[in-house]
Amino acid sequence: MIITAGKYKGVKITAPDENITRPTLSKVRMAVFNTLQSFMDFEGASFLDMYAGSGIMGLEALSRGFTSVTAIEKNPKVLRILKENYKKVKAEASILSGDSLKTVLKLNKKFNVIYIDPPYNAGINEKSLQAVKGIADGIIIIEHTSDVDFDGLRVIKQKNYGDKILTFFN
Repeated sequence: MIITAGKYKGVKITAPDENITRPTLSKVRMAVFNTLQSFMDFEGASFLDMYAGSGIMGLEALSRGFTSVTAIEKNPKVLRILKENYKKVKAEASILSGDSLKTVLKLNKKFNVIYIDPPYNAGINEKSLQAVKGIADGIIIIEHTSDVDFDGLRVIKQKNYGDKILTFFN
């Protein structure tokens, strides 16, 4: 995987075993950040990467000008790769180990952008959205494959990419 834009553009990062994670495709990453750019200025903004995997979304955020990133990952093997990817570009981030649904409830910080990409078919899309409501201070994005109960969140944009759907809320 290669970072698509910004100060780390072109840097290749390590992807964990695809049996464990599903790296977000470059065209999806570009769509996420191009859409975000139409809504906000990245300078001074904070980004939460739930279910961080390789860390590519947080690295893209930092590369494009976000000031701070928090990444949460549960799998120890994947967490090791995530940390190595941040070290590779000498990027600073708060990298947390643990279950995203539990860890996010302990955060005492608001985030301008929250990116949620839970394991498909895990049945935790709605739980993830509920968990971040108290720390959202801007846009929430969820990558999913099927219908999600948005429970009062206001959809501002939705895009389909094959079997993936990106939904943006505020």
